[in-house]
Amino acid sequence: MPAIEIKNLCKTYQKSKRSSEKIALQSVSLEIKKSSFFGLLGPNGAGKSTIINILAGLVNKTSGTVKIAGIDIDENQQQAKFKIGIVPQELILDPFFNVRETLEFYAGYYGIRKSQRKTDEIIEILGLKDKAKTASRSLSGGMRRRLLVAKALVHNPEILVLDEPTAGVDVELRNQLWSYVKHLNKTGTTVLLTTHYLEEAEELCDEIAIINHGRVIANDRKENLMKILPGKELIISATSEIIDDNLRGLASKRLAKDKISITYDPEKIEVEEILRILCEHKIHIKDISTQQPDLEEVFKHLIRS
Repeated sequence: MPAIEIKNLCKTYQKSKRSSEKIALQSVSLEIKKSSFFGLLGPNGAGKSTIINILAGLVNKTSGTVKIAGIDIDENQQQAKFKIGIVPQELILDPFFNVRETLEFYAGYYGIRKSQRKTDEIIEILGLKDKAKTASRSLSGGMRRRLLVAKALVHNPEILVLDEPTAGVDVELRNQLWSYVKHLNKTGTTVLLTTHYLEEAEELCDEIAIINHGRVIANDRKENLMKILPGKELIISATSEIIDDNLRGLASKRLAKDKISITYDPEKIEVEEILRILCEHKIHIKDISTQQPDLEEVFKHLIRS
């Protein structure tokens, strides 16, 4: 049974006095496996937040089915909410409660008995111990972000949804957050991440879906997506000036008098053959390195297609 199962999900925002009709989601289908680290990527306005808000019960879908831990949100939305913890983009907190009171309040909302609450543990893990008695309105942006994550964890959810969790936060917080989230994932928590920091998605996620204009345009394991752009780049630094950089059958480009770049498809030519051609041209190698397209390049390619 998948952690999250979405089939033919559609959402249309109806016409109002202030705006025209808007189709936000068009027959979106996604299956997120249990214990996976799943990335949902897309440009602004692609439909990511609409999906998250439907999962959270904040937006009503137009059609389609959504199941959270096997529970259809149309049949038992309350029970489905207990299976999922959501960290929203917006820093929305009750300004009058301090950190500890906020977590205790939300634990009570989920019906967690006092003896079973992990308030102090969560405060400690997320680096909020020094701020436990501080009102949320007095917290910095980074500390508020930590508190939002803490709120999402009070009921020990099977699924953790992170909607742009590191937007505008410092490097230290980002590293601490990912260290803890990776720990949660390794111990069985399913993680759904939306982010504009594609290097984060490339490092963390094992499966990725890309959405654009309300449609899923790619959905696969990360390593398969990375193969969409097959070209690799070989950077060659020579011991002396490269006189002839017009290498037979190779897509080469001069970077400096003693440095060239060669773009190649590893499915069509091996590095050994490239080195042989360089030897024929009497290019003596001082240093060699390889580069390949990253997730950002793949993302841009798919969005443009």
